[in-house]
Amino acid sequence: MSEGPSPGVSHAPGEERIREELARVLASHEFRSSKRSQDFLRYVIENTLKGHADVLKERTIGIEVFGRSTSYDPSDDATVRVKAGEVRKRLGLYYSAEGAHDPVRIELPSGTYVPEFRIVADASASEPAPATESLRPRAPFVTQRRAALSAATLIALAVVVWLAIRPAVTPLDQFWAPVLRGASPVFVCAAFVPVWGLDTNAPKPVRAEDFVALPDQFVGGGDLIATSRLTAMLTKLRHPYRLKVGNDVSFADMRSGPAILVGYSYTRWKEISSQMRFFIKDAPGFVGITDNGSNTDWNLPDLPRDRHTGEDYAIVSRVFHPDTHAMLVELAGITQYGTDAAGDLVTNPDLMAEALRGAPKDWQSKNLQLVLKVKVISGAPTSPKVIQRYFW
Repeated sequence: MSEGPSPGVSHAPGEERIREELARVLASHEFRSSKRSQDFLRYVIENTLKGHADVLKERTIGIEVFGRSTSYDPSDDATVRVKAGEVRKRLGLYYSAEGAHDPVRIELPSGTYVPEFRIVADASASEPAPATESLRPRAPFVTQRRAALSAATLIALAVVVWLAIRPAVTPLDQFWAPVLRGASPVFVCAAFVPVWGLDTNAPKPVRAEDFVALPDQFVGGGDLIATSRLTAMLTKLRHPYRLKVGNDVSFADMRSGPAILVGYSYTRWKEISSQMRFFIKDAPGFVGITDNGSNTDWNLPDLPRDRHTGEDYAIVSRVFHPDTHAMLVELAGITQYGTDAAGDLVTNPDLMAEALRGAPKDWQSKNLQLVLKVKVISGAPTSPKVIQRYFW
């Protein structure tokens, strides 16, 4: 008779078992909070099961799963690579906890978008039945020694599991460490944007004086999205924060603790960021980013009056500011799209890791500015690409 499989040996599961496992994974805590991760995993698995693994390329996934246009260029948009890395991490977390005893495992090896599947053999089911024990009672010290060994084994196993699943210190953690040091609440500040309302009783034709300024009432859509990402991150980290809007922010506030300014580059706080190397200038004849006061090629010469654009630029700054004597983070795009993308960068571990790849070894203790380029597709910003970095 041939021997049965050895404990722990993996086998290829059938389609039905794979789909059952996929359902368990998608319903887990790690995946149910991220629809894009669910869509990505479901797409690559279904295509693999249908024998279409050859189509699982970065560009195809970007178009089919994330709605990118047919002109999508993966070299300018890292969305698929970033999401694949996130899915790998979520799978690792799932199988280290909730899915540790699942009979089937789904894996996404690095360097490919083709998933692999394997059956996890139950070692306990393959162990031989214990021999009949002698009726002679065992010596007490033997029982105690075995109990001590079992306890030591469990402790060692717990340490190994903890080391495997504990959160690693990521570039995102390092970026925020100087800002979140201590117990002082962070001021998260969103800017008001200027809006004019038309007097509905005004006679026709409409004149300039028929428009009425509506100050301190409206916040930009991209600023709002970036602010929501930041407050969600701070809530998850259990770090206190105070949300401020527009004129509710004072220099006294900013001196009392760290602050995050969202969309503030050319508002009433522009004197703060204008002292930095990179600055957003919105003036007649030039709408773009300046470098030490000089205009650059990072501009939007054909920006329409409604500010809907196919690309944008943004700046992320993290500095110890001499005027406020506190840590300051600023996120600002030329338009709402850039601010939205900057908020995505500073709350996404994978995007931040890519942005700071190759940075100086001691960048964590330096002031920094990142200049971002963002493509806008169907009214939504793609993952930003860092085009310039400055550390001092």
